[in-house]
Amino acid sequence: MSPEGKTLLNIIILGLGFMVMFTAFGTCGNIEQTVIKSFNSTEFHGSGYTSMAIIYAVFSASNLIAPSVIAVIGPQLSLFFSGLVYSGYIAVFIHPYTSSFYTLSVLLGIAAAVLWTAQGNLLTINSKDSTIGRNSGIFWALMQFSLFFGNLYIFVAWRGKSHITDKDRQTVFITLTVISLVGNFLFFLIQRPDPEPAPTDASESLLCSQAFEAFSKFKIGLNCNGETMLLHVCPGLELTFYSGVYGTCLGAMTQFGHDAKGLIGLSGILIGVGEILGGGVFGILDKCNRFGRNPVVFLGLVTHIVAFYLIFLNIASDAPVAPEEGTQMQAFIQPSVTVALICSFLLGLGDSCFNTQLISIVGFLFRDDSASAFAVFKFVQSITAAVAFFYSNYLLLHWQLLIMVLMGFLGTITFFVVEWGVISSRRDSDYDSI
Repeated sequence: MSPEGKTLLNIIILGLGFMVMFTAFGTCGNIEQTVIKSFNSTEFHGSGYTSMAIIYAVFSASNLIAPSVIAVIGPQLSLFFSGLVYSGYIAVFIHPYTSSFYTLSVLLGIAAAVLWTAQGNLLTINSKDSTIGRNSGIFWALMQFSLFFGNLYIFVAWRGKSHITDKDRQTVFITLTVISLVGNFLFFLIQRPDPEPAPTDASESLLCSQAFEAFSKFKIGLNCNGETMLLHVCPGLELTFYSGVYGTCLGAMTQFGHDAKGLIGLSGILIGVGEILGGGVFGILDKCNRFGRNPVVFLGLVTHIVAFYLIFLNIASDAPVAPEEGTQMQAFIQPSVTVALICSFLLGLGDSCFNTQLISIVGFLFRDDSASAFAVFKFVQSITAAVAFFYSNYLLLHWQLLIMVLMGFLGTITFFVVEWGVISSRRDSDYDSI
């Protein structure tokens, strides 16, 4: 196989591994707050929002060490061992205990930092300047199929249910745990893009210095890339909303009838359709690169503003914090399942617009220090996600939407500034071919 064929195959395997693993974990995150509200045990006092806040808070801090871990054990083993922790977190819901639930939340935060930094590193070393945009789109589109398959299962299994029984929960989470483990082992199929000599005693003695160097580069990235760091705030907030809060809102809408719980799965499917469409159009087909990345990011902003406005009108304000019985408040319009599902699609499409372009520009700007750069990327994103999951326990829906609109404007303007700076400083390079 040619070197280009091998690297493309690596990107596809990486995307498939994440697709299978996040079929399990993404579905878990989408339904966990709804499942927790349905627990019959009086001994469990956990909150899905609090768990996610812990995960992303630890995630942000753990990005300090993630590049060092990858420098020592390599990106492939980093993916595998981190994936095992993801599987453990999902398995907690089979027989949940408060202590194990929050303990795995902390461990998952550490694993997530290593996992996503390793993903960015593998994506970069298997790409050239001319293929980083395409490969970002391929990876993103493949990974987002996870939203389709996992949520399709939830839609079929929970359709017509107004309450989730212990048997329903255990069946779902046993299945998701097995799926997650399968995804972990796919990472072993990734090949090294270039032949590398076997490690010697001398090279092994350099691991500590490599780890220290990676840690130092991460700290330099925090100090020197202020504008780039601001790019990642908006996706962190949106991740919180579409991956957990919005599904909880739909499940709490008694006006949607007995299908409200099944609607969580159908909403996740349409979010996935939007993500896949965006990844395909702006990555695989590569049609918009002649105009640069800014038009795609602007489209993402407009798409999200439309979705947020329709959600504001269609969903009751107390839906994110309503009890299992659901909300009794009225929305500004007669709640419509069709409008709710259109919003799901728009959330996915807008998120793919932002993330494919962010991955592309970070991989392009920091090719030589990709592990550290993607660690900074996830550091900022996870801080904002942690804050968002924390305030989701308390803030009504309209305040959450307002925060995302304001930060969306800030993130878009910042992206424009960074992109214009790249264009002006590298006019003589092959940037326009990306």
